[in-house]
Amino acid sequence: MLVQSLRQFRVVAYLEGISYLLLLGVAMPLKYLADLPLAVRIAGSAHGVLFVAFVVALTRAALARRWRVTRPAWMFATSLVPFGMVLLDRELRRELALARSTAA
Repeated sequence: MLVQSLRQFRVVAYLEGISYLLLLGVAMPLKYLADLPLAVRIAGSAHGVLFVAFVVALTRAALARRWRVTRPAWMFATSLVPFGMVLLDRELRRELALARSTAA
Protein backbone atom coordinates (compact mmCIF):
# COMPACT_ATOMS: atom_id res chain seq x y z
CA MET A 1 0.00 0.00 0.00
CA LEU A 2 2.81 2.42 0.85
CA VAL A 3 4.73 1.89 -2.35
CA GLN A 4 1.59 1.81 -4.48
CA SER A 5 0.24 5.10 -3.10
CA LEU A 6 3.61 6.79 -3.63
CA ARG A 7 3.91 5.44 -7.17
CA GLN A 8 0.40 6.62 -8.05
CA PHE A 9 1.06 10.02 -6.50
CA ARG A 10 4.27 10.39 -8.48
CA VAL A 11 2.53 9.62 -11.78
CA VAL A 12 -0.41 11.93 -11.06
CA ALA A 13 1.90 14.72 -9.87
CA TYR A 14 3.96 14.48 -13.04
CA LEU A 15 0.90 14.51 -15.29
CA GLU A 16 -0.58 17.44 -13.39
CA GLY A 17 2.66 19.37 -13.76
CA ILE A 18 2.80 18.71 -17.49
CA SER A 19 -0.83 19.80 -17.89
CA TYR A 20 -0.04 23.02 -16.02
CA LEU A 21 2.89 23.75 -18.33
CA LEU A 22 0.74 23.05 -21.39
CA LEU A 23 -1.96 25.33 -20.06
CA LEU A 24 0.46 28.18 -19.42
CA GLY A 25 2.86 27.65 -22.30
CA VAL A 26 0.60 26.52 -25.13
CA ALA A 27 -3.07 27.15 -24.43
CA MET A 28 -2.76 30.66 -23.00
CA PRO A 29 -0.66 31.96 -25.91
CA LEU A 30 -3.11 30.33 -28.35
CA LYS A 31 -5.96 32.10 -26.62
CA TYR A 32 -4.40 35.55 -26.63
CA LEU A 33 -2.17 35.48 -29.71
CA ALA A 34 -4.19 33.29 -32.08
CA ASP A 35 -7.66 34.08 -30.69
CA LEU A 36 -8.39 30.41 -29.87
CA PRO A 37 -10.13 30.37 -26.48
CA LEU A 38 -11.09 26.72 -27.01
CA ALA A 39 -7.47 25.75 -26.28
CA VAL A 40 -7.75 27.11 -22.73
CA ARG A 41 -11.11 25.46 -22.23
CA ILE A 42 -9.73 22.05 -23.20
CA ALA A 43 -6.35 22.36 -21.45
CA GLY A 44 -7.95 24.01 -18.42
CA SER A 45 -10.50 21.24 -18.04
CA ALA A 46 -7.85 18.54 -18.30
CA HIS A 47 -5.66 20.38 -15.82
CA GLY A 48 -8.59 20.79 -13.42
CA VAL A 49 -9.32 17.07 -13.43
CA LEU A 50 -5.64 16.26 -12.94
CA PHE A 51 -5.35 18.82 -10.13
CA VAL A 52 -8.22 17.18 -8.24
CA ALA A 53 -6.58 13.79 -8.82
CA PHE A 54 -3.31 15.30 -7.51
CA VAL A 55 -4.96 16.42 -4.28
CA VAL A 56 -6.60 13.01 -3.80
CA ALA A 57 -3.34 11.16 -4.50
CA LEU A 58 -1.42 13.51 -2.19
CA THR A 59 -3.93 12.89 0.59
CA ARG A 60 -3.73 9.12 0.12
CA ALA A 61 0.08 9.15 0.13
CA ALA A 62 0.25 11.46 3.15
CA LEU A 63 -2.10 9.24 5.14
CA ALA A 64 -0.32 6.04 4.08
CA ARG A 65 3.12 7.45 4.92
CA ARG A 66 1.89 9.34 8.00
CA TRP A 67 3.60 12.54 6.96
CA ARG A 68 3.41 15.62 9.14
CA VAL A 69 1.32 18.48 7.81
CA THR A 70 4.30 20.49 6.57
CA ARG A 71 5.45 17.90 4.05
CA PRO A 72 2.16 17.57 2.12
CA ALA A 73 1.78 21.36 2.34
CA TRP A 74 5.17 21.77 0.64
CA MET A 75 4.21 19.20 -1.97
CA PHE A 76 0.94 21.01 -2.61
CA ALA A 77 2.83 24.30 -2.99
CA THR A 78 5.04 22.79 -5.69
CA SER A 79 1.92 22.15 -7.77
CA LEU A 80 1.26 25.90 -7.87
CA VAL A 81 4.65 26.77 -9.35
CA PRO A 82 5.54 26.10 -12.99
CA PHE A 83 8.21 23.38 -13.13
CA GLY A 84 7.58 22.64 -9.44
CA MET A 85 6.89 19.06 -10.43
CA VAL A 86 10.63 18.65 -11.13
CA LEU A 87 11.44 19.28 -7.47
CA LEU A 88 8.55 17.14 -6.35
CA ASP A 89 9.51 14.27 -8.64
CA ARG A 90 13.05 14.28 -7.25
CA GLU A 91 11.68 14.10 -3.70
CA LEU A 92 9.20 11.37 -4.59
CA ARG A 93 11.90 9.26 -6.24
CA ARG A 94 13.86 9.36 -2.97
CA GLU A 95 10.76 8.57 -0.94
CA LEU A 96 9.85 5.70 -3.23
CA ALA A 97 13.36 4.21 -2.98
CA LEU A 98 13.13 4.46 0.81
CA ALA A 99 9.69 2.80 0.85
CA ARG A 100 10.89 -0.02 -1.41
CA SER A 101 13.94 -0.69 0.74
CA THR A 102 11.82 -0.65 3.90
CA ALA A 103 9.26 -3.02 2.38
CA ALA A 104 11.93 -5.47 1.22
